[in-house]
Amino acid sequence: MTTKKHNLKLLVDNSSNKVLFAEAGKEVVDFLFGLLALPIGSVVKLLSKECMIGSLGELYGSLESMSDTYIQPDQNKASLLNPAVASSARPNTTLLLEGGSSSCAPGSWYNCGNYHCSTKYFTDVHGIQCPNCQRQMTNELKYVVGDSSKAVMDGSGGLVKGVVTYMVMDDLAVMPMSTISSMTLLNKFQVKDIGSLEERIVELGMDEGLKLLLASLQSKTILTDVFLVNKNLEL
Repeated sequence: MTTKKHNLKLLVDNSSNKVLFAEAGKEVVDFLFGLLALPIGSVVKLLSKECMIGSLGELYGSLESMSDTYIQPDQNKASLLNPAVASSARPNTTLLLEGGSSSCAPGSWYNCGNYHCSTKYFTDVHGIQCPNCQRQMTNELKYVVGDSSKAVMDGSGGLVKGVVTYMVMDDLAVMPMSTISSMTLLNKFQVKDIGSLEERIVELGMDEGLKLLLASLQSKTILTDVFLVNKNLEL
């Protein structure tokens, strides 16, 4: 599958080999803010257990290997191992979802099929009992996807508006871009040699998106780590 990619314009200080900031459109900013909506289980699965710092990878692996014998009959390990991302957040994490990860795919929903209670109760756990009629809830509901093509074209979809260009800092802090803010940042970074600054256009696709996610859990210099030095970001 061909993954859609977005462009980022980096302002690089070659004297320090560091990204000062990036210029980004709404699609990139929507993606970055969309990372906040990913459940922890999705993050671990996307990055693989081996990439995780601390014990989350071990915790995930222990549940993954635990026999269903020890799981309550009305519970499902998949709800934690492959948690569904909220439908409102899915468009913002498209770069990761296009990789085919089941952890972020729209979940399945079920009701009991009984006319009198099927409009009142639904679940994401296949086969549990309906609290009203006690039937098993195995009737899968159809998920209707809204037409987002028009919203994407006119800039009304996603989280932020597309009327301005955004500035993304090396630590992923985001703000609307202006000439004044750019000059203020150059003073803040104490850039003395303008000639050492270089603009670079880079692509943000699934691979880069995963590395941004991983770097954001480890570093305060995310853009530099991902696009300049590729620091310990093997997935």
